[in-house]
Amino acid sequence: MPPRSSLAGTLFYDSRLSRDGTVACASCHEQSKAFTDGRELSVGIDSTVGVRNVPSLANVGYMPQLTWGNPHMTTPEFQALVPLFGDNPLEMGSAGQEARIFAALADDPYYAEAFSRAFPERPAIDLFTVTRALGAFQRTLISLDSPYDRFKYWGETDAISDAAKRGEQLFFEHRFECYHCHTGIMLSDNLQTSRSPVAERGNHNNGLYNIDGRGAYPPQATGFIEFTGNPADMGRFRTASLRNVGVTAPYFHDGSAATLEDVLDHYANAGRVIAEGPYAGDGSKNPYKDTMIVGFKASDQEIADIIAFLNSLTDETFLTNPDYADPWPEGHAASINRVMP
Repeated sequence: MPPRSSLAGTLFYDSRLSRDGTVACASCHEQSKAFTDGRELSVGIDSTVGVRNVPSLANVGYMPQLTWGNPHMTTPEFQALVPLFGDNPLEMGSAGQEARIFAALADDPYYAEAFSRAFPERPAIDLFTVTRALGAFQRTLISLDSPYDRFKYWGETDAISDAAKRGEQLFFEHRFECYHCHTGIMLSDNLQTSRSPVAERGNHNNGLYNIDGRGAYPPQATGFIEFTGNPADMGRFRTASLRNVGVTAPYFHDGSAATLEDVLDHYANAGRVIAEGPYAGDGSKNPYKDTMIVGFKASDQEIADIIAFLNSLTDETFLTNPDYADPWPEGHAASINRVMP
């Protein structure tokens, strides 16, 4: 019996795409966590720990930059090649396994029919069709039904609490400067739609590190400088959307902030001070830090109100939509060995 999902959704949850059959896309992108994994850093096959916190896939089809620090990853189809076949870090570890994996998919009666139906002009299962099916699924992951949406755009005045309403006012206040980077419908300065004359690409250094007193970040996660070679890009990473931020902890590109309170403490202090160890330094004095990050003072009540606002961005419909759920029956080869967060 075929699974209750589209071709694209079944592939997303199929761990046979990995070298050892343990890691699917869903192994790092869990629906209940807005398609993040709850870990500080991603984990691939052989329990290999990655170098980035897993970003949410909510509304990924509207993002012109799909990873924390690589400006070249601009489409889901292209980005899929990295977890599938990359080795730094090792995620799904399938480099050199392409023929075996595609043959295994073709032997599955469901896929044999589903691929020929979805790609009648290209019946053989190959890299082109697999990546395009995965991209199609990711573009359906649209989250626009939070309590805040119903309050802000649909006129439901009681959709959010009084604390969240106060928090909204604070969020858009100059004292806190949150909205300069977390703006618009996606609460991010990364956005591209069919009507966009140009893509909005927001990348910032938020003062997490300053190892040598001259702005250095840990060598395994230096930001856009890795690709541009421009010293000013040291520590610059993509701005995350705040949609569903209440369920996507831990935060920042390296998962170094455990809670929303930690995030707000970081910005209140205009950067992070690491007192000792290999990454010791005063991030607030990083010369490449974004000029909008200047610090602020706030009462406990104001912090609580801002967090109430941030939690009002959680879209429970998105987190529980059966169209996005694991379609494979228990014990199926696609999922029997799959490791989940």
